[in-house]
Amino acid sequence: MRLTHLMMASLAIGFTTSLQAADFTFKYAHSQTDDAPRSESMRYFKEALEERSDGRIAVELYFNGTLGKEEDVLQQVQMGLIQGYRGGLFAQANPAYLIYTMPFLFTTPEQAIDVMEGELGQAINEGAHANQLHIPVTGVAGGMRQLTNNVRAVNQVDDLRGLKIRTPPLAPTLLAFEALGASPQQVPYTETYMAMRTGVVDGQENPPSNIADMKFHEAQEYMSLLNWQIHPDPFFISAQWYDQLPEDLQSIVDDVAQETMTRSNEIWLASEANYLDTLGEHMSINDIADEHRQGFVDAVVPVWEHFVERGDFSQEQLEQVLTLTDQAEVLE
Repeated sequence: MRLTHLMMASLAIGFTTSLQAADFTFKYAHSQTDDAPRSESMRYFKEALEERSDGRIAVELYFNGTLGKEEDVLQQVQMGLIQGYRGGLFAQANPAYLIYTMPFLFTTPEQAIDVMEGELGQAINEGAHANQLHIPVTGVAGGMRQLTNNVRAVNQVDDLRGLKIRTPPLAPTLLAFEALGASPQQVPYTETYMAMRTGVVDGQENPPSNIADMKFHEAQEYMSLLNWQIHPDPFFISAQWYDQLPEDLQSIVDDVAQETMTRSNEIWLASEANYLDTLGEHMSINDIADEHRQGFVDAVVPVWEHFVERGDFSQEQLEQVLTLTDQAEVLE
């Protein structure tokens, strides 16, 4: 009996020691479910960071919004109460992140990723430090956003006129659909399905993964592959926490974060293709001809200029992106 007690005591001491072995704790939260691509990539982050730091950093993951709404979590990251977060509200980190959301600025997610991983993307990331955030890398939050509706297939700008489209309350999105002649409607995301069923709205816009997850295809007849917008996915890290790390751990955190985002992009974009196949079984899907896409671009150029004038990003930055996406002639 005494031997058993000694063994149990020894195990307890060893367990306590393992818990105390970490010099730093990285508490991370987001609002997506356990099965979301973002969650899958963050499980890799935890495993890789704990291993490469030799246990000096312990990672705690909190999904499903368990630590609060996105706005509350981001504020806690800025205060150093939580160390990491991925999700919306990227403009609060740096308004320049809105450049990624400009309508019809990119035609593929890969174009956006190239910009995010280049000098311009890094400069935008670094600008977040002024808001108490260290952002080592930015990826894409799903694939290109597409349009669904119950009235008609959208092949050119005129097809959008008068359609009541549910949109998130984001300035670039609202201004874009107004510029295209549609009527953007504010409906809570969780109420969108019923709003389409009852005719409160004609349609909505989202990446294929969201459309499938929310079963919007059950309430819609047409899906038009506008490839009209993409959302960035910055990896928010508390600057207060990061700045106090030794240099070797800072490098490890940055490296693992970058690898994590690469995995996240791959997982997310692969799943988008699968979702699109599934949606094609329930809705009529159409592509936009190249000659008609230019009409959409021309209609939203004033939206780009609005955010330049507002100071969210510069004319030079906009021109950099257009050059990188082979659209430099648009502003000529």
